[in-house]
Amino acid sequence: MDWLESVDDGPKPFTWRLSPKMVRLFVLGSERSDGLDREIAPKWFGDRSFVERSIVTLASDRGLLLIGDPGTGKSWLAELLSAAICRNSTLVVQGTAGTTEDHIKYSWNVSMVIAKGQSRHSMIPSPIMTAMEAGAIGRFEELTRSTSDVQDALISILSEKYISVPEMDNDSGDNIVFAKPGFSIIATANSRDRGVNDLSSALKRRFNFVRIPVVTNKKSEAEIVRFRTEELLRRHRIELDVPPTLLDVLLQSFADLRTSAAAAGSDDEKLESALSTAEQIGVLEDAILHSNFFGERALTARTLASSLVGSLARRDPEDLAIMNKYLHGVVEPRSKEVGGSWPEFLEGGRDAIATLS
Repeated sequence: MDWLESVDDGPKPFTWRLSPKMVRLFVLGSERSDGLDREIAPKWFGDRSFVERSIVTLASDRGLLLIGDPGTGKSWLAELLSAAICRNSTLVVQGTAGTTEDHIKYSWNVSMVIAKGQSRHSMIPSPIMTAMEAGAIGRFEELTRSTSDVQDALISILSEKYISVPEMDNDSGDNIVFAKPGFSIIATANSRDRGVNDLSSALKRRFNFVRIPVVTNKKSEAEIVRFRTEELLRRHRIELDVPPTLLDVLLQSFADLRTSAAAAGSDDEKLESALSTAEQIGVLEDAILHSNFFGERALTARTLASSLVGSLARRDPEDLAIMNKYLHGVVEPRSKEVGGSWPEFLEGGRDAIATLS
């Protein structure tokens, strides 16, 4: 980001550290046509239009709501955008049933209030208030998980761009915290949470919606899995090869299970897992770490199958029955016809199911 900022001669909105073009380049990576002296690796894989629409929204007065199924990279995109725009992606509120208005506004340091009274020094600003004062990006994860009271408090912040502090003396001038230009909010919401705490029409009007779809293109999904796997290996300093054939087995397995889920007649016939790309990465990560610490420091189809069953079979006996049906109905015929890594994958899956049953 230091280097991008040093070569960035584009117009920057408000307090942004990078221009919109450079923000897009930071997120999606560079191409030859960009004419840069160094290559910028892509950090998020998805449709270019989603990123561009997100950046344009943040340059306006509206908030940005990234919505999609679990594991589609909403939080990762929000973090990257925040980092590129204001060099700070840590101003985050996590939405839960226990999130209160204090979490998005402010609270008080009780000891300091008793000793010196209520003042700006005894106030504990929320991440959202901190973002307002800095003209930065605040993030709100899982917005639909928070209650309607919290959502209503967010409406005034997005529309009025200030927070009132009625406990403070009006004469001090500290009773209102105004947002600096450049302040905005990136919120995320899972489409599967529809009906938990639906957003009001008033709050919806203050957000631009960007829907992040599940990655279904096999080539794109392979790029994402390969990128995050290489990152994992570097982070753990693991020297272990992931054979392309095993990556194909993983991708095909998730494709098969998604097809089965789409054809299922009820929820009991579907895996509880969303079968997202993120979960696919988790399966591979689990298999790699198991192979490194307890295996022969080489990834095998048996370990991959064990990781797949262990990660996706969350309900007993429903998910185990679905995985067993998949192994017998799809993997067994394929292992006889295609061979390769599939017979060993079949054995590893059967052993894992027998262990969990």
